[in-house]
Amino acid sequence: MKKHLLLALLFILPLCRTMAQEETVFSVYFEFDKFNLDPKQGVNMVNFVKAIDTSRIETIQIFGYCDDRGKDEYNFKLSTNRANTIRDTLIARGIKNKIIVTIEGKGRILIDEDIEDVTEARSKNRRVDILVNFKPAPPIKLEPGYYNAIKKDMVVGDHIYLENILFERGSSKLTPKSRQELEKIARLLQKYKNLNFEIQGHICCTPTFQKEAIDKDTRKRELSKNRAYTVYKFFISKKIGPERMTYKGYGNTVPLGKGSEYDRRVELVITKN
Repeated sequence: MKKHLLLALLFILPLCRTMAQEETVFSVYFEFDKFNLDPKQGVNMVNFVKAIDTSRIETIQIFGYCDDRGKDEYNFKLSTNRANTIRDTLIARGIKNKIIVTIEGKGRILIDEDIEDVTEARSKNRRVDILVNFKPAPPIKLEPGYYNAIKKDMVVGDHIYLENILFERGSSKLTPKSRQELEKIARLLQKYKNLNFEIQGHICCTPTFQKEAIDKDTRKRELSKNRAYTVYKFFISKKIGPERMTYKGYGNTVPLGKGSEYDRRVELVITKN
């Protein structure tokens, strides 16, 4: 059965801006025993290039993979051909060859014994991962009504832009640094008990027909919602009353208009003061 192209934009530092290196991962999934892109796959590759800020790309790494069937020698060759196909496609779309620093076929990916759906697992292993590393983004200039800290006199509709809320690639689990930042925010929320708010999760760079990204832990397209919920649960654990909070994932539907690096974010929006 023909396998349609699956696309996943997964971020090491999603929903945030940080001076640490930012990395976007784009995965292209291939049909069994194939390394060519069909027309639909080619269109989606074009959409991927258009969705990122190519002026900020520092390096690109390309890694090809196969499923667990076949001999090692054949799989290494097939995975390398898949990686080379992606390289050629990127160069044809205007990506400079000199920033593609790694092109490697890694052969097959073994399946864990306890995997329930072997067919699905194999389809996800027939892929190429494109790792795009970006130069640090410039500091964001906040518009009126947008703040990077919680204040006593905030009004309904004010946005608090959370700068250092970090997540692992494709995950809704908080990093240790994120927890430190949220500790500070929780203390302010405990101080200003009059403020009610919505926790909003945002992503960027998925194709226009995919408003949401995949959470690797649940394997469902619900990443921005899950990240917002993670922040909600953290505040609950810090004794912030649940009646003060709601949470919602907005996917890629509310860009700031300042570039993709600013759209991977979590915001608090004041709903009552």
